[in-house]
Amino acid sequence: MRPDIKICGLRTAEAVDRAVARGATHIGFIFFPKSPRNIAPDLAGELADRARGKAKIVAVTVDADDEELDDIVHILRPDILQMHGHESPERILHVKAIYGLPVMKVFSVKDASDIERIDPYIGVADSFLFDAKAPASSELPGGNGVSFDWSLMAGIDEGLDYMLSGGLNKNNVGMALASTRARGIDISSGVESAPGVKDLEMIDAFFDAVAQANRHGA
Repeated sequence: MRPDIKICGLRTAEAVDRAVARGATHIGFIFFPKSPRNIAPDLAGELADRARGKAKIVAVTVDADDEELDDIVHILRPDILQMHGHESPERILHVKAIYGLPVMKVFSVKDASDIERIDPYIGVADSFLFDAKAPASSELPGGNGVSFDWSLMAGIDEGLDYMLSGGLNKNNVGMALASTRARGIDISSGVESAPGVKDLEMIDAFFDAVAQANRHGA
């Protein structure tokens, strides 16, 4: 079965159009000033309208407060809120109650103990994303182009709805899918020619690699 594919950190009309044309099921906009993929809500809203109804719109935030979320939700009108910070289960419940939107909670992974941290969030978050833990030198919680040991995912409950992220590219996505039961994959830096600059040919190559992996796994 073809996995969901989320292209994250989009900032141009050309990249949005190409991602949707190639079959992206989700497109992500990052609202985090330290990120080279940071985008203003107004521009994100304009770009999202190009994909609305064709792909799910995901707002990626990092420990955003209610005021920040108010602006993002009002302008972007996302389908999903992705929370990439230190949000507690209580915070997620609060956000869901206010906005009535599903929440995807992100966990940064280096070892098995990081996987175990999801337990209090099961039944609270609507879905999960597992990303590689950022290098000590990075200020970014994600989009660092590094991966983690995918064998750690073997202990995940088969019914858990999650996406896999971290260092994915055209060369390793087939192995990533074969090594895990991920229903979806998330990519950002793996389709960039420079930090924050999506490359249309790299987007094409990634989708081609996913299609090839899917044929081999059928």
